[in-house]
Amino acid sequence: MKTDSKIKLFLVDDDAVFLKSLEIEFLEHADFAIETYATGELCMDKISHTPDVIILDYLLDGIEKNAMNGIETLDKIKAYNPDIPVVMLSSQDKIDVAINCMHHRAFDYVVKSETAFIRLQKIITTIFRYKKMEKELSWYMERM
Repeated sequence: MKTDSKIKLFLVDDDAVFLKSLEIEFLEHADFAIETYATGELCMDKISHTPDVIILDYLLDGIEKNAMNGIETLDKIKAYNPDIPVVMLSSQDKIDVAINCMHHRAFDYVVKSETAFIRLQKIITTIFRYKKMEKELSWYMERM
């Protein structure tokens, strides 16, 4: 995990109550710097803030019907920086939705439920383990 500063986490969801409860859960259980956004457009406006991880809702049409959906936002994030890990979050418990997200280079897919926060915590831990291994491998390869 990062030792120099807090992990910067973007939470993007059009459900204000869910978004706030997720933010509270993360702040109570770890030392994150959190930015929350109700639309993909708002997230993209602030993408230069360099998030370490983005948790992104799949639908995102609760506020504006013409808003970018989660897949469109995911594609824009990956076009901006393919190395930003994005975890898709949805109330849809359908395998084809999860597969579609993975085809668009999401790191993982989580169904909104009472265990979603625990799963998200484990995924973020896994992301930083991968990043640490990549850094160590890169260091090793440079010395060969």
